[in-house]
Amino acid sequence: MFSAEDFLSLQSKEDLIEIAKKKGIKISKVLNKVHYEEELKKLQVELVNLQQWISKKQLRVAVIFEGRDAAGKGGAIRRFTEHLNPRSMRVVALPKPTNIEKGQWYFKRYIKELPIPGEIVFFDRSWYNRAVVEPVMGFCTSPEYKKYMAQVPDFEHLLYEDGVIIIKFWFSISKDAQMKRFHKRLSNPLKVWKFSPIDQKGQELWDDYTFYKEQMFSKTHTPYSPWIIVKTNNKKEARLESIRYVLSQFEYDDKEKATTTLFPDPNIISRYHRDVKQIDN
Repeated sequence: MFSAEDFLSLQSKEDLIEIAKKKGIKISKVLNKVHYEEELKKLQVELVNLQQWISKKQLRVAVIFEGRDAAGKGGAIRRFTEHLNPRSMRVVALPKPTNIEKGQWYFKRYIKELPIPGEIVFFDRSWYNRAVVEPVMGFCTSPEYKKYMAQVPDFEHLLYEDGVIIIKFWFSISKDAQMKRFHKRLSNPLKVWKFSPIDQKGQELWDDYTFYKEQMFSKTHTPYSPWIIVKTNNKKEARLESIRYVLSQFEYDDKEKATTTLFPDPNIISRYHRDVKQIDN
């Protein structure tokens, strides 16, 4: 155990490590958390710099977060946005469509949420609901699904030609890891609201989700709008590496002065390719 005197004598993280070694105290988990917090802070500083540059350049940036339930999308978005200026940033998490919206062109409700010049919009799920969740759960008909899949590449190409920068993340998670996270949600009164009957269906219909996910990748992964796979069951890794990826895509002012690497780990972040193994297959 550390004594009060030990803590009073600390001048640096190295001092803590040295005292722990002498006393035979295992602090690997603590050190990992400290390292994560240090890296996150450095990357968030760069996100602030990036946001200011995007605002100055009047760019329009949409970052899409997709993945199975409990894959860590919401947590990643919170780390992205924690210190950004809310005047030039939004998080979009649309509820199920209204009856009026159901009678409109599917993409209409998302078009009005697209970024204006100088703004970053983070989509916590997006128009890709119809690519996976809706057909699996029976929320759309087969003709609706087929028409949607035929239109997505054209829709995104129009956005690309109009200057909208789209980054599409798929957060990959294994079936066992998903179940463990579901159990944690159910046992935490602050997170139980996140769990729904649809979540449980996600386990039962795992293979159906996989089928439609692969259909989505094969038909909507394009040179102008590629899918970026975040392949890890470690939430902290997913957050750090997805932030690094976004930062790596822009040549913003003073990028070379960053105090940490801005290159994502290729073992965690990769472009979709049918031969690349994913952990949520």
